[in-house]
Amino acid sequence: QVQLVESGGGLVQAGGSLRLSCAASGRTLSPYVMGWFRQAPGKEREIVAAIHWSIGDTYYAESMKGRVTISRDNAKNTVYLQMNSLKPEDTAVYYCAADILGRIPTYWAVPGRYNYWGQGTQVTVSS
Repeated sequence: QVQLVESGGGLVQAGGSLRLSCAASGRTLSPYVMGWFRQAPGKEREIVAAIHWSIGDTYYAESMKGRVTISRDNAKNTVYLQMNSLKPEDTAVYYCAADILGRIPTYWAVPGRYNYWGQGTQVTVSS
């Protein structure tokens, strides 16, 4: 079992920044892929970014490239999502997810492939 706890969400004005954190526990994370997803009301859950814990390879949704950065801190067992130039359409619940998914980044984009999820953190961007 992997336990995931997100934090860092909140209300921010358009153009602002937020850094989300996902603290992981329960297993050695080296074979895991850690993903950030989001889900807006009435929409499907979609990938934002993902990172392979041990090799550091990353995947970014096309719509988010240039505005977000995913990173991890091995000492703290924490994954971060730095989001800049936020837009009202970025408003959503942001979820952290984890699973062992191999080393092909495009494979990491599908939420159904992850078995471990956090409770989510709300991000609201005002115009």
